[in-house]
Amino acid sequence: MDLFSRSWTALLEAVADLPDEDFARPSGCTGWLVRDLVCHLVIDAQDVLITLATPSDAEPTRDAATYWNVVEAPTGDDPLDALTVRLAAAYEEPGLLKFHLNDVGSAAGRAAGLADPGARVATRDVVLTAGDYLSAYVLEWTLHHLDLIAHLPDAAGPPAEGLARSRALLERIAGDALPPAFSDKDALLIGTGRRAPTEAERSRLGDLAGIFPLVIG
Repeated sequence: MDLFSRSWTALLEAVADLPDEDFARPSGCTGWLVRDLVCHLVIDAQDVLITLATPSDAEPTRDAATYWNVVEAPTGDDPLDALTVRLAAAYEEPGLLKFHLNDVGSAAGRAAGLADPGARVATRDVVLTAGDYLSAYVLEWTLHHLDLIAHLPDAAGPPAEGLARSRALLERIAGDALPPAFSDKDALLIGTGRRAPTEAERSRLGDLAGIFPLVIG
């Protein structure tokens, strides 16, 4: 629960510190500018609020790792992705988008801090504990933080503990571990297809190249 808050707070602060011109730069998400990614974070924050306000009496069907599904690599042509782009453009001014993310994002952070880790919540036709749900989102926040700063070398990165936990969760999802020689950041970028491995990294991957990259959603 604490790591969720630290990862989310770091991401919100990174967005708040961006100058307006950076919103028109590309992000690490295929087909999205930084402004599109920030708009997606607004939607993510709304999802967190909705899920934490949707209790369930059913037995959990997923945990932090199985919450995620392995999906096809994004092409930028998905209708929902295109909708996000249109929504982001409708804000017109980066300041409005920053304000909305801070407003909804702060509420999501407060709701997470008040949540009972053992309480069951329902989302996407599955049931899991609030603790597992928020743990799953540490991976979401960390990956999107890396997406945010992909072409912004001066922007602050995600917390080290968030990188480490996200790597461990990605390896649980994959059922295998990435090479120990990879830093946590490189393991996440290569392991999710956000960066192609170098020749040396590809050599270290060996048979793991048949597992990674792993695209989750």
